[in-house]
Amino acid sequence: MKRYVIIGTSAAGVSCAETIRSIDKTAEIVMLTDEPYPHIYCRCLLSYYIADEIPEEKLKYREDNFLEKNNIKVYFGKKVVAVDTEKNCVLLEDNTKLEYDKLLIATGARSKMEEIPGVDKDGVYGLRTVDDAKKIIKKTTETNTAIILGGGLIGLKAAYALKKRGLEVTVVVKSPRILSQVVDETSAKLVQSYIEKNGIKILTGLQAKEICGDKKVEYVILEDGQKLNCGLVIIGKGVQPNIEFLQGSKIELGYGIKVNEYLQTNIENVYSAGDVAETNDLLLKGTTIYALWPNAVIQGKIAGVNMVKNNVKKYDGTIAMNSVEFFGLYIISCGITRPKDIKEYEFLEVSNLQKNVYKKFVIKDNKLVGFVLVGDIEQAGVYNSLVRKKVDISSIKESLVQENFDFAKILPLIKTNKDKFLEPEYSEIKF
Repeated sequence: MKRYVIIGTSAAGVSCAETIRSIDKTAEIVMLTDEPYPHIYCRCLLSYYIADEIPEEKLKYREDNFLEKNNIKVYFGKKVVAVDTEKNCVLLEDNTKLEYDKLLIATGARSKMEEIPGVDKDGVYGLRTVDDAKKIIKKTTETNTAIILGGGLIGLKAAYALKKRGLEVTVVVKSPRILSQVVDETSAKLVQSYIEKNGIKILTGLQAKEICGDKKVEYVILEDGQKLNCGLVIIGKGVQPNIEFLQGSKIELGYGIKVNEYLQTNIENVYSAGDVAETNDLLLKGTTIYALWPNAVIQGKIAGVNMVKNNVKKYDGTIAMNSVEFFGLYIISCGITRPKDIKEYEFLEVSNLQKNVYKKFVIKDNKLVGFVLVGDIEQAGVYNSLVRKKVDISSIKESLVQENFDFAKILPLIKTNKDKFLEPEYSEIKF
């Protein structure tokens, strides 16, 4: 009987375990996590939990009997400190050794913390785990002011959550605009204006110089000398993959864990998926990590089938994709939205700023390679399909910005590109 060991119990790990069990009913599946909580939860919902919009129970994305029903053993609160690929075993922090036939590394990523004085004070947190969320919620009972360092998705979602809790919130952004890695300049300005109208203060082009206080946070000094009083600081500077425990192993590392098209590492029986796996960019040359929940789910599924069936399904690559909502305003971005060499691209834009609506489409060689939607996101799925299928859209290009654009508009493309559109999306594939 084979033993499959999976390090990590988030999206990629759970998706992999489910897939393995759907194929192999008798294999031993063991999952490891350094988190102590005896349930599987969705990180994407943590900001809504902090905002008190959902209870802790709603963080779960698998039923309580999921592990028992699928005969999966999980070691909670067990940190992996090394992988020995010659002996096919993982070493835990308590010196326990666990052997495997096949291994999936889905250790995800952690919050990037500022390297500034005072970052270790009581009241400074990242936002990545249930434990982070609980600490933040507790701190909101002790203070009514918060500062968020970072204007990306993590930072703004944290700001939104704390504002919903009734705190006075200031976001400090090093970049000239918010969401600099997600949307373009026009949509960033629209979203910033909307967020500010809902009571959150945003300071751009600045960064923190020091977090001050005795043992607890009392104020933050910015590089321009401003002093901002607060009792809570959240670092929203993005994430970095958890690969430190693999240093010295024979597993090839880059920014994350290097994998091939089967999500297999350079070690034959070791695979990786999720926010720690460095995969091909579907639109750009090279490899990258897009730390997104849907990507992790898909990768976990494909890694699972390849672990059992010995590399029968390729992972084509990853597309940058983000979806978020602030105070009722929805924003979706996909693919290439801020190309560096604009001469190679064509842009179509339409906006109604009074209604907080903005749409931008990025086209290269008559193929849709990216888009930004603010306010009106109804046809996001259709646009996303066009990006992923890489079909020639010259016949419908001008209709992309029309208000009545919908699935019917791409039917002629489907008829002439049946081979591409008949191929099921990863989420629909049954293994």
